[in-house]
Amino acid sequence: MALHNLPLVYACSGCSSVAQAANRLAVGLDRAGKAEMSCISGVGGGVRALVKTARSGRPILALDGCALACVKACLATAGVTADIHLVLNQLGARKRYHADCTDDEMTASAALVDEAVTTLQGRIDAAGCVPASALTLDD
Repeated sequence: MALHNLPLVYACSGCSSVAQAANRLAVGLDRAGKAEMSCISGVGGGVRALVKTARSGRPILALDGCALACVKACLATAGVTADIHLVLNQLGARKRYHADCTDDEMTASAALVDEAVTTLQGRIDAAGCVPASALTLDD
């Protein structure tokens, strides 16, 4: 599948429950072929290839766990603003240390994340790109 026809997703991966939830949700989008996950620490660290990907103009979904908004800050260091920025603990998930989010928190967060990535994919499709669902592994 041609990954350039998918939105980019960047996620927090800190130590709290909501940080790890953001990372799990982003990995899930990547593995399901709904978005391409890229490395936010590389963007924040100025790794040239990763900054280039972030600046490519593809729609970006930023998933932060809490109001510290580390993903948003890392993107800003590269002069990039996410098209959609979600902060899980502002959407109902509780920030905890040494524990995971509850199943209910994950389910609710996943629904919001899926809605956001569907919106971004719609923008790609409307711009005349090949819909991801129409691509084959040979593309």
